[in-house]
This record gives sequence, C-alpha cells and structure tokens, in this order.
Amino acid sequence: MALLDLRPNCECCDADLPPEAADAFICSYECTFCRRCAEGVLQGHCPNCLGNLVPRPIRPPAGPVGGLAKHPASKKRVNAAGPCTRPDPTNATLVFEG
Repeated sequence: MALLDLRPNCECCDADLPPEAADAFICSYECTFCRRCAEGVLQGHCPNCLGNLVPRPIRPPAGPVGGLAKHPASKKRVNAAGPCTRPDPTNATLVFEG
C-alpha cells in the first residue's frame, strides 16, 4: 500500500503541520506547504514541480487499515534551499504522447 509521508512542516516557512492539520497543502510529489504560503507567495503552485497544490488528506489516529497508529507521519523536516518565491507555471513544459 502506497502511503503519503505526511511531512511535519511547511517547506517555505517551516511552520509545524501535524498530521491532523487542516491547513496543509501538497503537490503530486508530496511537497508540503502551509495555507499561508500555498495561497500567498506560491499562489497555488508548487515551486519545485510547478504543479497545483491541494489540501493534504488527514490520516485518522486509527481505523480499519491502522491509521496513524500503524502508519505514523514522517518526522523528517524538509526546507527550501532559499526563500520561496512565486512560481511561474508558464515555464512548465507539457509533453503529450499519443
């Protein structure tokens, strides 16, 4: 079973984002940001992959498949190499095969 890391912090401002945080946002690569950064400087786009940011799901403490009790959140903090700046999604190159 593939699981989200549920990273503990915002990559931009290092704000704490516990697993139950309703204001955590992620991209498809699981880069993690707080609502203030996601909706503010990042304007809804990941600065790493230029993909969109969506609310991160909340993993319950327990449940039929184990929840946080069986699959705990990551403790590894990830921080941007420098200050986060507004990404430019027009720089993204889309390749369609077909």
